[in-house]
Amino acid sequence: MLVQFGDCRIELCQGDITEQDVDAIANAANSELAGGGGVDGAVHRAAGPTLMNETRTLYPDGCPTGSAVATTGGRLKAKYVLHAVGPVWNGGTRDEPKLLASAYRTCLELCREHNCDSVAFPAISSGVYGYPMDLAAEIALNVARDFVVEYNSPKLIRFVLFSDGASGSFARVLESMTE
Repeated sequence: MLVQFGDCRIELCQGDITEQDVDAIANAANSELAGGGGVDGAVHRAAGPTLMNETRTLYPDGCPTGSAVATTGGRLKAKYVLHAVGPVWNGGTRDEPKLLASAYRTCLELCREHNCDSVAFPAISSGVYGYPMDLAAEIALNVARDFVVEYNSPKLIRFVLFSDGASGSFARVLESMTE
């Protein structure tokens, strides 16, 4: 599914984020930037040891929840990896929506800073961090739409979703934006 906003498009697909041919991919990282399971583990395995070496060297104190930092892409097709730290879901009582929106927005700001015309995102925080998929989709897509409307960049924001359930949640939200 694809929706155009001015010169920019937001696209949904199902697949492996590590195989995306884009300028940057976002990684659903932990605050220690220490690698892990899920998307984070897959990104680190595909990118190779350069990624861990860079995060340790450039960001020895890690990255706070609701923010993101950039490294090179190592062996990935993407030139950059944007390590986004989303919140753990606690029922919405600990600023989770604000923190998740901030993680996505920081990634998009890093795209502008690094002249990236295309970026691929996973559904940040919706795996082991437990963020409800429908709520995560709404936040992610609203941030993406608002950003491209404001800045007319990046030209492509692709959400690479792992499951049918995630794809369905994101598709419902994106469809509602075109009504």
